[in-house]
Amino acid sequence: MNFKSILSNLNQNGERYLTLPLYTLVVIAIFMEVFRRFFLSYSSIWSEEIARYAFIYITWIGAAAAIRERAHIRIDVFLPLLPDKGKAVVFIFGDIITLILSCIALYWSIEPVLTSIHFGSVTHGLRISQAWFLMAVPLGFSMIILRLIQSMKRDISDLKAGRPIFVGKKLFD
Repeated sequence: MNFKSILSNLNQNGERYLTLPLYTLVVIAIFMEVFRRFFLSYSSIWSEEIARYAFIYITWIGAAAAIRERAHIRIDVFLPLLPDKGKAVVFIFGDIITLILSCIALYWSIEPVLTSIHFGSVTHGLRISQAWFLMAVPLGFSMIILRLIQSMKRDISDLKAGRPIFVGKKLFD
């Protein structure tokens, strides 16, 4: 397997590779906590924290995956009526607006991480740096920005080549 195929595989499945272990961690942590509460009459705060913070990471990584697949919720009453060029313009415009907002959000999401590192804040149960969990937001927005750039590049390329614009998958048909 060469480097180019590894990068291509990561591009196609990167979010899956990140979310699968996190989902597994959430399921195991919640299962352990339920078992301990009902059968051992004992609970701990750390398993709840692990599940909560893993789920936060899953959410942000999933948002980036949804950008790549154009799976975010949208109202597209007029979109099917537009020609491919019109669809491309709408999608690119939407991606540009989302890119601007994501860059602003990325900028502002870094400050809490730096503040947490500066003051050494830790989680209540796990007693590890809060910065590890606050990093979910800047990481998520960084991945979203990367996927938006890829989306715009794909749309411009499809538009220039005269190919149909990728509209994503519908939840309901």
